[in-house]
Amino acid sequence: VSPGLLVVAGSFAAFRLLNRELERLVPPPPSARRNRWKWRNIWTSLAHRALPATHNSSPHRFCLHPELSEDLVGTHPPGAHSLVAVSVGYFLEDFVDMLCNQKLHQSWELLFHHSVVIVCFGIAVLLHQYVGFALVALLVEINSIFLHLRQILLMANLVHTTCYRLNSIINLGTYMVFRIATLAWMAHWLFLNRQNVPPATYAVGTAGMAIMTPMNIILLYRLLRSDFFK
Repeated sequence: VSPGLLVVAGSFAAFRLLNRELERLVPPPPSARRNRWKWRNIWTSLAHRALPATHNSSPHRFCLHPELSEDLVGTHPPGAHSLVAVSVGYFLEDFVDMLCNQKLHQSWELLFHHSVVIVCFGIAVLLHQYVGFALVALLVEINSIFLHLRQILLMANLVHTTCYRLNSIINLGTYMVFRIATLAWMAHWLFLNRQNVPPATYAVGTAGMAIMTPMNIILLYRLLRSDFFK
């Protein structure tokens, strides 16, 4: 069994256990008790989203290893492969969690998103290649911290507070930097390096970008309409 797959399995089990214990660790406020599953799910997601922002994750690695920006196929620093494998385990856990607890018409967008991420990151884990490209993709998750804080504040009925307004501004700023700009850079890199990437992998990457980009533009429109143009 590949060590990467063992990390994926361990990550899945760890996030599953965290999900079950979160209601005890972070009790839901009265306004969120009618949807306890979503409360646990958001906090579990927040725990994963914090990983790319930690000392040993994506931004820090690009500062210490500038060669990553030149070779996203074969170059990756120690621990980067494990970080991507941990993310695959999380997305698998969240996929199963939504499938078991939410109606399909409510979760199909996220299930579709997770399927694309699992396939793309799974290729990096199994082949030990494109790990650098996956690390760039994990920069997107830095913005997801503020997206999930927004959901927590909404569920806690704190929408008319300074904290919510401040989070909305930071959320929009990080959305443009870590989500829109990052996806644009990834698409540009993929286009420039199309001759160096095997056709099958290039097709998967192109399809992933073609799916992710419209989804994120639509989400940006929803955020602007909800938090700024209401």
